[in-house]
Amino acid sequence: MRILKSHSLLRLFNSYVVDSPQPANISYMWNFGSLLATCLVIQILTGAFLAMHYQAHVDFAFNSVEHIMRDVNNGWLIRYTHANVASFFFIFVYMHIARNLYYGSYKSPRILVWSIGVIILILMMAIAFLGYVLPYGQMSLWGATVITNLLSAIPVFGQDLVELIWGGFSVSNATLNRFFSLHYILPFLLAALALGHMIALHTHGSNNPNGISSNGDRIAIHPYFMFKDLITIFFFFLVLSIFVFYYPNALGHSDNYIPANPMSTPASIVPEWYLLPFYAILRSIPNKLLGVIAMFGSLLILLILPVMDVSRIRGNQFRPAMKVAFWFFVVNFFILMWIGSQHPDSPYLEIGQISTAFYFIWFLVIVPAIGLAENTLIDIATE
Repeated sequence: MRILKSHSLLRLFNSYVVDSPQPANISYMWNFGSLLATCLVIQILTGAFLAMHYQAHVDFAFNSVEHIMRDVNNGWLIRYTHANVASFFFIFVYMHIARNLYYGSYKSPRILVWSIGVIILILMMAIAFLGYVLPYGQMSLWGATVITNLLSAIPVFGQDLVELIWGGFSVSNATLNRFFSLHYILPFLLAALALGHMIALHTHGSNNPNGISSNGDRIAIHPYFMFKDLITIFFFFLVLSIFVFYYPNALGHSDNYIPANPMSTPASIVPEWYLLPFYAILRSIPNKLLGVIAMFGSLLILLILPVMDVSRIRGNQFRPAMKVAFWFFVVNFFILMWIGSQHPDSPYLEIGQISTAFYFIWFLVIVPAIGLAENTLIDIATE
């Protein structure tokens, strides 16, 4: 082990993933970081192999994916792994964010870690959207058309921007080519941001369930947390295997097995399940520009959370009111996900509007209000 501490580069590796002191009381809710790193590695590897056989051309894209599935040795395995790990990536990232919200990990001194994390989330969504377009089925084409058209809501130059992205007057060969290029290159930027996320975290170390300094009780990552992480990683592999081998299309949309046809619009155009809450927010506002602002705002609002949470207590462990508010937020998120998958008719439209309003009220009113109330009660009690 001596070389880990004497070699200049290995010493860096050693300080991050071998000897790094972690709070002794962190639970399995802190395992999502390693699961997300695992997902990123799997996605980059399977994506590289898929790119060897994929053709970014409107006439050949759909058939090239079928060629991977049917003719390439174990191509079906690589493609289904890539498609399903994308879904698990988002399950883990939502769980990771939920844990941060519950335990107040976004508060000072970890604001930089949180901010990089929010940027990673937005970039992940962009990459996932680009990837969904590549198989060039019906949902790929129409999803791309609807989402890129959102930019036309921008005043003055919106339509010009959309045509610039399309490389023409509709989603065409140029669009597919540039989407493939971006889908291939952006994950490497994501990996760099993930590294930055880890470096920023390393400065102050992980938060812990109690929300107080754990400097008096820390243990090394290796072997303790290394093995703890491996438990959830192997369990993830087990669940992933069940999906890939038995239910490979459970998380996808059947319409994407119909080749893209610009002359036929599907009955309902929906994005992948993990983007549904934000799609619901977009559709719940009648004005196109305001809908787009609300959709992007629903992600960017996470950046102001460290400012909005004025409570002196970190995390919800000892905050009964905030615990209730947190679970209301989680239920509301699932309601938005359900609304996003439905047609925008009554009563779904009205439910979506109420849920959207609650989503923003939670950040802008409920979180600061509970924080102020708690601080006031603490002041009264300690006078």
